[in-house]
Amino acid sequence: MAKFLIAPHMRLQEWVADEKGYFTQEGLDYELREELISADGKKHDLGNKVGAYQTFEHGRTTNVSCACHWTVNVAASTGHGKLYSDVYSVSPSAIFVPPDSPVRNPDDLAGVPISVGYQSGSHYSTIQALEQYLDIKDIKLSFADGLLFKRMERLIDREVPACALFSGPYYFAEQLGFRKVIDTTFMIATMLRDNPDMDDVSKYFRALRKAQIDIDLRPDLYTHYYKKEFPARFHAAMDTRSWGPGERLVFERYTKEMYDESFAWIATRKIFPEGEMGGGDYCEATISAAAK
Repeated sequence: MAKFLIAPHMRLQEWVADEKGYFTQEGLDYELREELISADGKKHDLGNKVGAYQTFEHGRTTNVSCACHWTVNVAASTGHGKLYSDVYSVSPSAIFVPPDSPVRNPDDLAGVPISVGYQSGSHYSTIQALEQYLDIKDIKLSFADGLLFKRMERLIDREVPACALFSGPYYFAEQLGFRKVIDTTFMIATMLRDNPDMDDVSKYFRALRKAQIDIDLRPDLYTHYYKKEFPARFHAAMDTRSWGPGERLVFERYTKEMYDESFAWIATRKIFPEGEMGGGDYCEATISAAAK
């Protein structure tokens, strides 16, 4: 039987489960496939309007991978895989500006280019957070600055005026003194592709549950794992002792009601061109439902 292929998602849980042997303890024959990790961050430089959804369109090579729940919902509805609905996660995220920026509050972001990942969590969550303050026409998003680490790098190098960051880059920006303008925390969902053995999926998440408990109890012991995915140029400057635990797994159902609400939110804001969102079907894969 083929190995169960896993793609870490800029979070701690897979690294903890791997190095503490939890996947092996559960009997999972697996491989970590680090699809977006590179020493210089170039794998995150995918070009203008190429983001999380496009990586599903192109075909991710792993059995289980993650993205924001909005993108996973649309990808599932258009046939790129199935939403695994027995768990979701929540990640800290925010819009950051340089310390000397004139931007002091969310209203000041009107007309300011904000670097986000196209059709990725930062795209949707930036709109969601700022539409409380600004008319949609005044929210100016820039899709030309790459995925997470690449746009973080451009913020640090003062090449962009504002940037949406989450997980490790969120904490690094705080450490370096960049100013958080507004919190944009969002949900992340799991996508299954190529019909993996659901027993393997169960083993995978049992291992992650153990890792989550470890992180909850002693986050200080595990924040060093962030270096696993950061570009090498930043390693010497990173003081992960001051960083938080990041994305947290929630072992509750991602329900059809949640799916429908988020799907309608995307459609209302026309984030995808008309006809490209699929039929809105709740294309789920779940262990709990199969066991009933």
